[in-house]
Amino acid sequence: MLDLDKCWAAVEARDAAADNFFYGVVTTGVYCRPGCASRRPLRANTVFFETTAAAEAAGLRACKRCRPSDPSSASRHLAAVEKACALLRTGETLPSLAELADAAAISRFHFHRVFKQVTGTTPRDYARTHRLGAFAQKLDAGEDIAQAIYASGFGSSSRAYEVAPAALGMTPAARRKRGEGETIRFAIVMTPIGWALVAATGRGVCMTGLGDDRESLIAALRQRFPAAQVVADEAGLKQWADRIVQFITAPDRNLDLPLDIRGTAFQARVWRALQKIPLGRTASYTEIARTLGQPKAVRAVAQACAANKVALVVPCHRVIRRDGDLGGYRWGVERKRALLDRERAAANDEAA
Repeated sequence: MLDLDKCWAAVEARDAAADNFFYGVVTTGVYCRPGCASRRPLRANTVFFETTAAAEAAGLRACKRCRPSDPSSASRHLAAVEKACALLRTGETLPSLAELADAAAISRFHFHRVFKQVTGTTPRDYARTHRLGAFAQKLDAGEDIAQAIYASGFGSSSRAYEVAPAALGMTPAARRKRGEGETIRFAIVMTPIGWALVAATGRGVCMTGLGDDRESLIAALRQRFPAAQVVADEAGLKQWADRIVQFITAPDRNLDLPLDIRGTAFQARVWRALQKIPLGRTASYTEIARTLGQPKAVRAVAQACAANKVALVVPCHRVIRRDGDLGGYRWGVERKRALLDRERAAANDEAA
């Protein structure tokens, strides 16, 4: 049900971002969007509706100024960005900004701003991430490196080799061999919610995990990197391990550790979005999908959260179901509940 006080506040402020309701004016017989520039009505003459159909069923007609029966600007922007993302994913060559803007039917300058607002990245970076994800999948499947490079959309092998170590966490050859030749160091520490593992390559943290015992965490690490050399290094990783303990014990800010994350392009975008959820807050799978400009990809977002191997640093514990249910968590729902409770308490203490 609508919160009538909040609805009226949005109408008074002409809040164009409020797109979950419409208001009608009984004296004029017209209904509008909250951000309509028309003269403000009296509160006593104002009624609120969740849909345009409800407003019209009450005998009101659409405002000719704000056109509430037309698609909202937010939905138009989402549709435009979805079309552009499809071109970036399927095109054999990278479309120009002008071509993407034309396909989206909005100006080039406006398109670039809207695309970044919706996806959190530029069209070029979106395309690059998608190509790297496709490249990683083909390497993981054992495909020949040269074939994988060109099948993923890279124009030259030199460009693929240039960006692969930083983006994939290893060279293409090492990725194809599932970490063979790589050395992964790890440390395990006790925290208020059980044991925590932190593992790293020379480029950064590649896995963190939570568990009831040390042995299961080590087994999960070896399963994740079956061909790599896995060695204990409690002293070398002490600073990062202590930071994780501190974060769980008394969270004061998001963990900021160098990462060596390996996933598909879509997973990388989801994980980036998760890192933007503030301490003490949560988001639904639906909200994350909308943030990415792919509102129908709710199940894919949930799968990407489940595939996250970097607990806490990429805070997938902050993603819940739309109805408020906590949903699942790789490292246990009770740990998820404990983490959220601690973060909310810390955020409330800071606000006070």
